[in-house]
Amino acid sequence: MGNIVIFGMLCIQVWTYYQRYPNDSSTYKVLVVTLLTLEALHQAFVGHVAWFYIVTNIGNPLVLLHPPVWTLSFQTLLGAFVGTLVKICFGMRVWKFSKGNYFVTGFIMGMSLAQFGTAIVYTIRSLSLRLEQAYVLKPLGTVALSLGVATDVFTAASLSYFLHKMRTGYKRSDTLINRLIMYSVNTGLLTCVVSAAVLVSYNLMPSNLIFIGWYFCLSKLYANSCLATLNTRRFVHGRGTDHEERPYRLS
Repeated sequence: MGNIVIFGMLCIQVWTYYQRYPNDSSTYKVLVVTLLTLEALHQAFVGHVAWFYIVTNIGNPLVLLHPPVWTLSFQTLLGAFVGTLVKICFGMRVWKFSKGNYFVTGFIMGMSLAQFGTAIVYTIRSLSLRLEQAYVLKPLGTVALSLGVATDVFTAASLSYFLHKMRTGYKRSDTLINRLIMYSVNTGLLTCVVSAAVLVSYNLMPSNLIFIGWYFCLSKLYANSCLATLNTRRFVHGRGTDHEERPYRLS
């Protein structure tokens, strides 16, 4: 149920975006449509997984002795792709605010792509294992999830650091910087906490599949954090939300 609610929140954010920024960059508009499409597909995969295990095979424990239904494996890959896409977008914000710091931005991009690569390997290997053998992929899954948590923390810390360096000593500009720092931390906090929850539950209880429930929500939280960053640009800068007002772009 949680992932359905979060997907509903994403739909509201998409609607808000197009209402608030009708003249926004075409790049942002394509990004928003892409995230919504991918998450709709992800939700369809999750729905199929739930139907297969809760309805079709209810009361059939032998299903655990077979490889997972294909949508369970591919929703992992799709969720990882959405997370990678959002992290790259946040990495581009770091690039802008750091005034083109190759090392920091490259590190974020590298960790994001490394996590996605690990997710690809995890998905391929999971197709040949029985569901109750999920613990076999524990080292690989731990690496992927750890990379995700580390990327979120490093990105938020980098944004905060470079924004802090932009302080001028003037109250008005410093207030704006403080707002940007607050939003940078907040947009990465929830995804970091849920990523950590997936990581902990996967390592402590890899066989009962509780971690999958957390993971179902994770990609939607990444998409929501990206939309929240786009939708709050005017509020962060202390401006109104009139349609006629030209949007301020962060990247």
